[in-house]
Amino acid sequence: MVALEIRDQLAAEIPGLLRYARTIVGDAEPAEDLVQETALRALQRGDSFRGESSLTTWLHRILHNLAVEQFRRSREIATEDIEREVEAKWRDGSYTVDAATVVERAETREELQDALVRLPVIYRTAVVLHDMEGMTVAVIAGVQGIGLPAAKQRLRRGRMMLVSALALGRERQVALRGIPLSCWDARRRVSDYLDDELEPADRARLERHLETCPTCPPLYSGLAGTRAALGALRDPDTVVPTHLADRIAALLART
Repeated sequence: MVALEIRDQLAAEIPGLLRYARTIVGDAEPAEDLVQETALRALQRGDSFRGESSLTTWLHRILHNLAVEQFRRSREIATEDIEREVEAKWRDGSYTVDAATVVERAETREELQDALVRLPVIYRTAVVLHDMEGMTVAVIAGVQGIGLPAAKQRLRRGRMMLVSALALGRERQVALRGIPLSCWDARRRVSDYLDDELEPADRARLERHLETCPTCPPLYSGLAGTRAALGALRDPDTVVPTHLADRIAALLART
């Protein structure tokens, strides 16, 4: 695709880019700046687009890289400590959440967006692209410039982080005798279960675990509920503010 063709199609991509930017940045003005910079870089680098991915994926990759740069400058980056913390929590069979509280908060736009922006950006973007924008894990891997296993791990961890953020760390102790799978074995399969990617035998064992475990069902309900709520955030009729449309039009006019 030549630069002129990108220019011709860019306007149609702006609503999706703006929706994505608003979700991962949180504030309207920085999100609009991010979209404008994405459009500018796309126009400047149009000759580098070879069509190996869709234009949508390519533009989201530019925006993602800009966001990562921005958060790195402000020291908002994922650390090994954060990753270890979420893994440790979900490995602990006694860790659970109040599913009703999690889902209620997830269904409140302000609280869901507040929880999202508290996730490290690489996990936040994986969750938003998959559960709100409907991109496949393979496409997300392309956007983030990582392998498929790493993308799946980011989605899994991001979903876990989001539920824990919404729950505000509520925990309770329970007995776990006689339940198929350990809680960690069940919980690390839940993301694939939500995406219908488990083998039938693994799916059946997980379902038996969820039927009998007193702590995992609320976590599963929280994951499923927040995933559905994220999907509801996707507004196909996203309206681009006039001032941002004018800024993009001015960029196009200069190219």
